[in-house]
Amino acid sequence: MLAKGARPVGAADEATAAVAVRQMFESIAPKYDLLNHVLSANVDRLWWRRAARRFKDVLVRPEAAVLDICCGTGDLTMALLKLRPRGATPILAGDFARAMLRRGAEKFGPKDSRGSADESASDAPYAVAIEADALHLPLRGESLDLIVTAFGFRNLANYEAGLKEFYRVLKPGGQLGILEFSEPGGLIGKAYGVYFRRVLPAIGRAICGKDGAYNYLPISVGNFPPPDAMVEMMRRAGFEQCAWQPYTFGIAGLYTAMRPTVV
Repeated sequence: MLAKGARPVGAADEATAAVAVRQMFESIAPKYDLLNHVLSANVDRLWWRRAARRFKDVLVRPEAAVLDICCGTGDLTMALLKLRPRGATPILAGDFARAMLRRGAEKFGPKDSRGSADESASDAPYAVAIEADALHLPLRGESLDLIVTAFGFRNLANYEAGLKEFYRVLKPGGQLGILEFSEPGGLIGKAYGVYFRRVLPAIGRAICGKDGAYNYLPISVGNFPPPDAMVEMMRRAGFEQCAWQPYTFGIAGLYTAMRPTVV
């Protein structure tokens, strides 16, 4: 039976799962960027850029309304901003872990607010941080052209509810991108499984000094629906053109979909 949503150890229901996930990411926020880059050998930077380029047609439109939800410390947000024109509508970057969001805002906030000496910096594209739960977005319906999320969707307490909420706030014709880990098959999958379940938690524990978060990571990926099931879940939520593009032998991949223009 497929998991309905994230269930960290000790979480009995959706409410306690959400609290546990928030506390987990609050606790590792200071070392989050370092750990991500070390544990992925910097391949994660390629994933951010590749995912952003997939939506270049939306991002180059100055008026496009874009949300990066579960933005963490803002790596995907920064990749999106590189494709935005000067004077573009600010990207919304949302997360419910305040410590993560605070660190992200230091990267993607308005340049002039950080004392830039370059007068043209005030016209540079930037993002606005919003403390927001992906299951209860503080946005009106049919208000966004694009929603993206990277390595955060699998942490939602209810996957179907998350997709329905994304559908609600997307305009007809709006696009969705979900970058997530997956479990590759074959010999590569076996080798990666050893690294992911044994080596990665040990490195995370050594750098971060905390045990739970990097033990939770392989468990959460193992419990997440496989690509075909995730694509079908997106279809049931009402999306069309649902697809999955594997990255780096299927270690990660980008789910894409669109809210229909006509229902």
